[in-house]
Amino acid sequence: MPFSLSNERKQSLLWLTLGLLLLGLLVLLGPMLTPFITAAILAYALNPGVDWLARRRIGPFPCPRLLAVTLVILLFILVILALILVVVPVLMKELPLLQQQIPSFLDKLNHFVSPRLREFGIDVRLDGVGLKKLLTQQLATSGDEIWASVLASARAGSGVLLTWLANLLFIPMVLFYLLQDWHPFIKRLENMIPRGWLNKTLGMATEVDDLLAQYLRGQLLVMLILAVYYSVALAIAGFDIALPVGIITGLLVFIPYVGFGLGLVLALIAAILQFSGFYGLVAVAVIYGIGQVLESFILTPRLVGERIGLHPLVVIFALMAFGQLFGFVGVLIALPTSAIISVVVRHLRSHYLASSFYNTQT
Repeated sequence: MPFSLSNERKQSLLWLTLGLLLLGLLVLLGPMLTPFITAAILAYALNPGVDWLARRRIGPFPCPRLLAVTLVILLFILVILALILVVVPVLMKELPLLQQQIPSFLDKLNHFVSPRLREFGIDVRLDGVGLKKLLTQQLATSGDEIWASVLASARAGSGVLLTWLANLLFIPMVLFYLLQDWHPFIKRLENMIPRGWLNKTLGMATEVDDLLAQYLRGQLLVMLILAVYYSVALAIAGFDIALPVGIITGLLVFIPYVGFGLGLVLALIAAILQFSGFYGLVAVAVIYGIGQVLESFILTPRLVGERIGLHPLVVIFALMAFGQLFGFVGVLIALPTSAIISVVVRHLRSHYLASSFYNTQT
């Protein structure tokens, strides 16, 4: 008997093929889609604020959505600028002082390290003269290679910089249109869902929305706890700039590596400038080491993972796996994506347990 497909199955196969082709095209266009994806994530996070403002009244008149969108975007930009204005003055104050302290710091480091290196037959001076001599020798032996590498890095860096600048200008524009037309856009997506899958899809979307709301609340709680921890710990250790550095480290922790790394660099600079010995460096190492363990193995698994129904081991695995697959962006989206996958897996498991394949006995 020849194998044939019904019209319904042919339609399903056609649309499935088109969907896979569209998914492949989106993967190929990944770099170009970065500002759109970023704006969509921001729109999802900011839309509740826009809806809240749009329901308010300005005197006797309702607040139009256009005004609500503009106010929310301006507030978001002001928050970003406020963080930048906290970081930049600290850097501008510390970096010139650091430059003045480098010779004395290298001299202390030389007196501490050089005798121990000589025990292994290594004679290297870590003061300014020794480092200058070492750099001069390296430049003399491999000057052409270094300049070629510098020029290549400059060309690549200029392209990356232009891409970042273009995205920074493009994201607010896309964000504005997404927030302005958020509900019609969601409605159009809903209308494209096959009618037989509508109720199940909307139910899963509601579950995902609840999980992501729990994720955002958990992440905000982690940021607040870490900001308090770093500020208090650095203040107890005697750092003069404990409050701004602690707040920066805590609030930027949602950006993997960047928030922690920036806070660590600022704290190390402060340690070199403020303390004469190695006390400051040891204090920074202890405080930030404990903070990293606290964040990675206690706060994020408990406050974020448990809120979105993920076991702490699953949270740790998700962070490592997404980081390995997609790098920095993967770590950034690991937990919300895992929450979405967990909803899909839960429904697939229920469907599998109710299927004849599972229940049929031989």
